[in-house]
Amino acid sequence: LENKVKERTQELQNTLVNLRNTQAQMLQAEKMSALGQTVAGVAHEINNPVNFIHANIEYLKTYIKDLLELIEFYQEYYPETPEFLQEKRDDIDLDFIKEDSAKILASMNIGTIRIREIVKSLRSFSRLDEAEYKQVDIHEGIDNTLLILQHRLKHNSTQAEIEIIKDYGQIPLVECYAGKLNQVFMNILSNAIDALSEVRKSDTTANIHISTKVINDNWIGICVADNGTGINEKARNSIFNPFFTTKPVGKGTGLGLSISYQVIVETHKGKIYCDSELRKGTKFIVEIPIRQ
Repeated sequence: LENKVKERTQELQNTLVNLRNTQAQMLQAEKMSALGQTVAGVAHEINNPVNFIHANIEYLKTYIKDLLELIEFYQEYYPETPEFLQEKRDDIDLDFIKEDSAKILASMNIGTIRIREIVKSLRSFSRLDEAEYKQVDIHEGIDNTLLILQHRLKHNSTQAEIEIIKDYGQIPLVECYAGKLNQVFMNILSNAIDALSEVRKSDTTANIHISTKVINDNWIGICVADNGTGINEKARNSIFNPFFTTKPVGKGTGLGLSISYQVIVETHKGKIYCDSELRKGTKFIVEIPIRQ
């Protein structure tokens, strides 16, 4: 009877842990779905006015060019301008306006192109509600994630810039849930950035190396390696466990890598590994089938 009670107690404890994990994963999935919808909505709202501005820059460029040419014609055929017009020309510095207006329009054009690229990345990244496997470009998903994380990679007042080294192989389109896979990239790259916080304060160049390759006819590999602080063996054996985190209280939920494991192993029937040593960096290796 005592043994049966112990067995039953253990079963109930296991059930409770499983329920807790399932609840946390459902909550995280719901949050990501809501986030995806919000991001897609914001991207759509930004896209319309930016497209309007971008489309009208060329017209504005033509109008300014025509007006400046008209002024030059007036100056050529009416060289003796009244004194008050000459004073006005000196006040506004017409020569500077001619030179700077072209630069301003070029900068505006580059700016709108940049915003459109960000919007495109946001819309692509937010494909979290897609319910079917689709063939996607893995490199595009990684690049979109890097673009979203760009603000964390740049130099700031306390930390140096993180160098991104890409070693992309010739890989085919992959059948997957694009949004879920993008979230895995986000989790792994965010952790890599966090792991480099100390290195960025030193004289050592902080870097993240991203490589992809074809493993065989039906598998591809993705590797994300950093030269950060690394993970000790005890922590490394637990990093995919729900709620386990090495980050300070309030900095991490312990769900990112757990959900990444579920997405890769359970959803995509793939594999995910972690190879790390203290003070020697960390490497995450993801292997997924090309076709599901």
